Amino acid sequence: MKIDWIQLLVGFSLALLISLAARRARSLSRSGAAAATVLGTVIFGIGGFPWAVQMMTFFITSSALSRLFGKRKHALNEKFSKGSERDASQVLANGGLAGLFALLTWFYPGSRLLWLGFSGALAAANADTWATELGVLSRAEAVLITSGKRVERGTSGGISWFGTLAAFGGALLVGFFTALFWSSVTLGRLDPGGFALIMLGVAGAGLLGSLADSVIGATVQAIYYCPTCDKETERHPLHTCGTTTRQVRGLGWLDNDWVNIGCTLVGGAISLLLRFFL
Repeated sequence: MKIDWIQLLVGFSLALLISLAARRARSLSRSGAAAATVLGTVIFGIGGFPWAVQMMTFFITSSALSRLFGKRKHALNEKFSKGSERDASQVLANGGLAGLFALLTWFYPGSRLLWLGFSGALAAANADTWATELGVLSRAEAVLITSGKRVERGTSGGISWFGTLAAFGGALLVGFFTALFWSSVTLGRLDPGGFALIMLGVAGAGLLGSLADSVIGATVQAIYYCPTCDKETERHPLHTCGTTTRQVRGLGWLDNDWVNIGCTLVGGAISLLLRFFL
């Protein structure tokens, strides 16, 4: 497949403008803006408009939700490893797999598998973000996904009914666009039953990816302890209070970015299975 240099240039221009706007709005750090520009160029420049819509759906909703009810979330920021400004590692952890699927369309244009994998990975990333950003607003206590033990909101591996419903809503939005653009991407047609299958299947894959994220967070993600605040946190080496944190469980190298990669891998892999039902 030949490279459409005009489309690639347009993709780069749009990705750069959006990244600069996000940087100005403090949704991205400098490294995050650079990574988002590269990722956006690949997805729009090689994948095309439908692929770009999917990525923008994730980026816009996740950025908006990260700022929604900021005052109510402020007390929980001490638990998370990073703030609302996404850096390069966060951008790539959430969108890197989707970018790889888009890149592969240069070799396999119109592939149903690539469109499903791409959408499933983004559905999982969107589900996880919606669950995190909206789940912490729930007044109900969270429970650890592996044991059912009650934990504080924002705890790694903690889930709630409200957060789970939010996760499904985020995945369902991506699933809707997956089915909506199916014919333009794959050149195949969907009847109403097929539309529902794709939409709900991708949504289900995204939800399962989000739940896998919680399982990883509850079991092997590196978690630290702040002796001054007497709280567990993902932050290391310093807590928000400035105290050095010490690891209490998990694998030292497995931070939240690796957890997010696992989330998108599960979502993308499960979404690929939909190909056998079409």
